[in-house]
Amino acid sequence: MLISRIMLGLFGLGIVVFVHELGHFLAARLMKIDVEAFSIGWGKPILKKKFGAVEYRLGIFPMGGYCKMKGADDLQNAYGDEKTRMEKGSYLAAHPFQRIVTCLGGPLFNLFFAILVLSVIWGIGFEVNTLGNRIILVSEIVPGSLNPADEAGLRTGDRIISIRGKTTETFNDIQQIIAVNAGEELPIQVERNGQILNLTVTPVMDRSTGAGRIGVYFWTDPVVERIAEGGPAEIAGLQYGDRVLKVNGLELPHTMALFGLLEERPPLLNIEYQREGDINTATLIPIYHETGATELGLSWQAVRYQNPRLSLPFALARGTVETWRTFTVSVRSLSLLFRGIDLTQAV
Repeated sequence: MLISRIMLGLFGLGIVVFVHELGHFLAARLMKIDVEAFSIGWGKPILKKKFGAVEYRLGIFPMGGYCKMKGADDLQNAYGDEKTRMEKGSYLAAHPFQRIVTCLGGPLFNLFFAILVLSVIWGIGFEVNTLGNRIILVSEIVPGSLNPADEAGLRTGDRIISIRGKTTETFNDIQQIIAVNAGEELPIQVERNGQILNLTVTPVMDRSTGAGRIGVYFWTDPVVERIAEGGPAEIAGLQYGDRVLKVNGLELPHTMALFGLLEERPPLLNIEYQREGDINTATLIPIYHETGATELGLSWQAVRYQNPRLSLPFALARGTVETWRTFTVSVRSLSLLFRGIDLTQAV
């Protein structure tokens, strides 16, 4: 499983690098800068064929690639000799504007590729397992802590349905807005017991990350999703769909309630659970690792969020919006990170 994930990640990275280098290649050709070689993959070429002035290669390591432009190597040799630098079609002989366009071609192609991929995904429609917008106050898990969520009047079990007018259907939606708005007063809408409440919360900056936070965890119902083969949960007899009601006499309304108990590292967990309407009991022996992690051999059920299939114009619009949102969140998060580092050093 791990190896397949690594291979899949490397394959994805290879596609991103290839698209990036393709952007440089096409931009260079558009700007009349000669390309000497365009390679898919790195290392010694195992296949190569010249078409016109460009040699196309397949590297021995089929991941990513590169675009070799005429004259670019002269940068490593103090710009090379005058004759080579000023040859027609050389990268260094090109006008600065042409070089700028050529350099921007790579990241711009990555941006367009992201829009294309996300548009296709939204056009097909998809279902994801994610975390819902229901929250748990950190102060209930870590006694004595006081956070912006407490000051704003939020309560465990609330659903944050919008922040600053933007709908928040998942916990990730909440995180994206909170993370980049440290110190900003944010109007939020909360659903509590069927009523809609309008509150205001001001995220504080987490000095370790530079991101905003308000002091809430995500709510996950204690319903078993997966059982690890041969793990403690399977040995205890738990199955998919079981809803855990109590652990060592402690009621379990959500999975976070279990963490305080596990910090005490009890040798046995006496579990009361519901299966198809019947109440059952089991004894689970957790595995405690030296790193501090606890292994139960199960995972909890996430929220299944269905994204419907969109028509071509709407899919393209949604793909563009999602790409831009991801890009801006990344840029703003980086800036906040640097701001957070400065604040930490100043304390």
